[in-house]
Amino acid sequence: MPTEIKCPSCGHEFEPNESIRKSIEEEVRKEANERAEQWKKNKEKEIEEAIRKNLASDFETKLRLLEQNNKENEEKLKMARQQQLDILKKEQELKTKEAELEISVQKKLHEEREKLSGEIRKLEEQRIAARETEFQLQLKELQKQLEDQKKLAEEMRRKAEQGSMQLQGEVQELALEEMLRVAFPFDVISEVGKGVRGADCIQTVRNNFGQECGKIIYESKRTKDFAADWIEKLKADMRSQNADVAVIVTQALPKDMNGFGEKDGVWICSFDEVKPVVQMLRDGIIKISSALKSQENRGDKMSLLYSYLTSREFAEQWQAIREGFMNMKLSIQKERDAMEKLWKAREKQLEKVLLNAAHIRGSIEGISGTDVDLNLLENNIPEADE
Repeated sequence: MPTEIKCPSCGHEFEPNESIRKSIEEEVRKEANERAEQWKKNKEKEIEEAIRKNLASDFETKLRLLEQNNKENEEKLKMARQQQLDILKKEQELKTKEAELEISVQKKLHEEREKLSGEIRKLEEQRIAARETEFQLQLKELQKQLEDQKKLAEEMRRKAEQGSMQLQGEVQELALEEMLRVAFPFDVISEVGKGVRGADCIQTVRNNFGQECGKIIYESKRTKDFAADWIEKLKADMRSQNADVAVIVTQALPKDMNGFGEKDGVWICSFDEVKPVVQMLRDGIIKISSALKSQENRGDKMSLLYSYLTSREFAEQWQAIREGFMNMKLSIQKERDAMEKLWKAREKQLEKVLLNAAHIRGSIEGISGTDVDLNLLENNIPEADE
């Protein structure tokens, strides 16, 4: 506890600060010195006056009282020396007390200074701990907001994929019909009746003379997994519609296929592969139709089509198409891998920027003592002070 000082005049008690303590010390020291000097001067003056009076009296009677005056002067001199010694002793005692007072005051000031430093250090440690706790809370809050945003984006993407699955399938059906009409303007592209399950459209193949040569029936699928019953359903639709070839255009291939090809009498390919596959099948249908018209007794359409599809010519054409497709697919995959790598790198950079922004915000708020809006996830631009 700080030491209180009582005023000797009015009796008021007050707590001294450092400047008051110094002032009191100077006044006490000055007053003690002045008193000692004044007392000494007074004593010296008294002695001088006494000596002066004695000298005057002795001068008048020095012949008669020389011996007596000498004795008296010796006694007075002895007394003066004793008085001088007493003065020196008192002065030394005063200096000793002054030194003791100085030591006591300095010790008290040191104790008060140490106590004040300890309190300030404790307050500073508490303030730093509070800032650290607030920073950790803000950092966790920012991390939680980031995780919530990621979860929300993932949930929205998943719902969008699920909600638009049917729409995507319909869009692919329309895109398939439009692509066939543009690529093969001489053929007739027509929708399959609503009573037919599975099949989407039929392509009536015509030669350069406008003669019908055969039909290709299509089923468009845009799902993540391939269903085995699609093949049997489309084969049934092919028989009911009197089509010659069946094609399934799907995003997901069967597990035992890594590219387009024929499975159980039905051709399977992706949307990107439709055009070359149809071109190949269409050429086969036209050639078979021409052969049937020139050699009607050779066999039915299916046997001729089978002969063509198992011929060396078809195998070479198919190999050329497959090589071109695989080169194109590898190029697309490389581009996709490069972009995904770039996206991952940018995502890491974004997380690092957000973390550094949180550190900067905590430091600024700790120094200024006020909240600072530096949230990068919101479109808030701080206004400049005028």
